[in-house]
Amino acid sequence: MKDTFFKSAIILLIGGFLTKMLGMIIKIIMTRIVGIEGISLYMLVFPTFSLFMTLSQLGFPTALSKLIPEDIHNNKKLVLSLIPISLFINLILILIIIITSPTISKLLNDERTFYPILAIAFVLPIDSISNILRGYFFGKQRMIPHTISLLSEQIVRLLLIIFYIPKILYKGLAFVTTNLIGINMLSEFISILIMLLFIKEKSIKKRDLLPNKKNIKSIFEISIPTTASRLIGAITYFFEPIILTKFLIINKYSSSYIIKEYGIIEGYIIPLLLIPSFLSGAISNALLPDISKKIIKKDNINIKKRIKQVITISLLIGITTMTILFINPKLFLNLIYNYNNDKYIGALIPFFIILYLQYPIESTLQAFNKSKNIMINNLIGTITKLLSIILFSYFKIGLYNLVIAIIINIIITTILDIKTLKKELLNL
Repeated sequence: MKDTFFKSAIILLIGGFLTKMLGMIIKIIMTRIVGIEGISLYMLVFPTFSLFMTLSQLGFPTALSKLIPEDIHNNKKLVLSLIPISLFINLILILIIIITSPTISKLLNDERTFYPILAIAFVLPIDSISNILRGYFFGKQRMIPHTISLLSEQIVRLLLIIFYIPKILYKGLAFVTTNLIGINMLSEFISILIMLLFIKEKSIKKRDLLPNKKNIKSIFEISIPTTASRLIGAITYFFEPIILTKFLIINKYSSSYIIKEYGIIEGYIIPLLLIPSFLSGAISNALLPDISKKIIKKDNINIKKRIKQVITISLLIGITTMTILFINPKLFLNLIYNYNNDKYIGALIPFFIILYLQYPIESTLQAFNKSKNIMINNLIGTITKLLSIILFSYFKIGLYNLVIAIIINIIITTILDIKTLKKELLNL
């Protein structure tokens, strides 16, 4: 327990487990309250939500997680000077959402998505500040504030879904989905308040908020490639339902069938397969500052040792959890979502074992300042995914075209990430 990495990882694992359990309870309750149609509508909007979230954060949390352990900057000023920059970026994004929401709604082929898309604008600034604070605590390897804030956030979300959402169901699914998006604003605000209680330095002066050129340059050198990498995935996720819908309609599938099946895959199947991701995610989050410190110290032997440990653990997590799900997927689908059709899950399970390797590998590459390589790898994988969706739409296999595209993306991206990491380790 003297090893800070394992302390951080254990705290994140415990917090991640509790958060995931709360997330499952939220999913169970939400599914039963709004039904398949409500979940499908929410999942139709979610790629847009994810895209703007990625843009609003601009990779700042990852940059802080790497720079703060190096301890070569004024960490207080490093964090505080990001806030006005972040708020300015979010103001631009809010205006973009207001202007483009009618067009996005039309592209999604469902006019009910208009107000939920508008609701995204109000969540962005709160979410950005919350994640900047999380990046600070990750960099300090103080995982308790992050964990408590995340649990508080989930509890607030759960309470609102239980006590508020049922009261507004009569107003229609568009209004309900808008409120499901809006709930994030209040829950993130609570998260910010919790984290502020753990900050030791309470005094803030005007000069602390003024951007420092050296600090900003260091941050953007990490955050821009990181954002570009995540943006590739977010843009793909944004265009995914649009392209999927367009090409399946061309191939004589009905819009209602597509929305329903897409909602099942993205709302039930993928979230179920990603439930164990909090384990690999927790270890990977603890890995970034740990490897960053070791790189500064040029501790090459322990860098390789740590990477092997984390990759082995992540692989075991993937094999164990996916095997359990493979044995009886209907049990878990029924238990969590009150849904028992497992027609897509069997094809995806073997490849999600591979996906769990991506978390630690990409965290390690970020520590080595290889965000650009991650971006290129993700770009190749996601372009292939979109082309696969289009190609397999003509095979008349329904939403299995999306399933195949997801599998191809996982394989290509993971192989490229492994090659990049091997090359980096050979240079140590």
